Amino acid sequence: MKHILATIVVFLFLASGCGPSSRITSSWRAENVQPQKFKKVVVLGLIRENDRTLREKMEQHLVGDLKELGYDAVCSCDQYNPKAFENMGEEEAISKLHTSGVDAVLTIVLLDKMQERYYVPGRVVYSPYTIYQGRFWRYSRMMYDRIYTEGYYTTDTKYFWETNLYDLASNNLVYSSQSQSFDPVTSESLGHEYGQMIVEDMVKKNVLTDVKKEPVFKAM
Repeated sequence: MKHILATIVVFLFLASGCGPSSRITSSWRAENVQPQKFKKVVVLGLIRENDRTLREKMEQHLVGDLKELGYDAVCSCDQYNPKAFENMGEEEAISKLHTSGVDAVLTIVLLDKMQERYYVPGRVVYSPYTIYQGRFWRYSRMMYDRIYTEGYYTTDTKYFWETNLYDLASNNLVYSSQSQSFDPVTSESLGHEYGQMIVEDMVKKNVLTDVKKEPVFKAM
């Protein structure tokens, strides 16, 4: 029984390092929403200045994934400076967006960022009984390595996100999702994975449509 439990533990340990680092925990769309063909979408990252690189990567990848569907999308970090909407009221800010041809805003908010420190054993090995434990020398060497190989402490980072899509024509929220990202390798990989995940979910929920796949009718 102990050997079975050890195998399960090692499998889970190895599996934790594979697969996507981001997942949607919940998502919602407004009632009676039809797939939207927005003329221009601005992606706005509400992320602290000390995570500016992360904000840019998140915006850029979401913009890229929206463009893959055929939408005209722009990054707020390219289109507007950080203080572009400072001291503006709602009507003035929306008017400024309309003037730029924007009819939808996709926000990315970093709700929280947590770091967890934990201990990693120096050696976690399970081998079938007949391979190592059946012979004294192999067994003693395996256990020696396990005992004398020092472990270490490592820190993992968790990100908690909220992404909303606003239709500026009606000034209403049409889509919202909450997500988690666990210890991404780089800001680049996080942005790439997150952008694809969110856009795919909006298409799945019929909030957006693949504009490129729609038939084009020519006037006779």
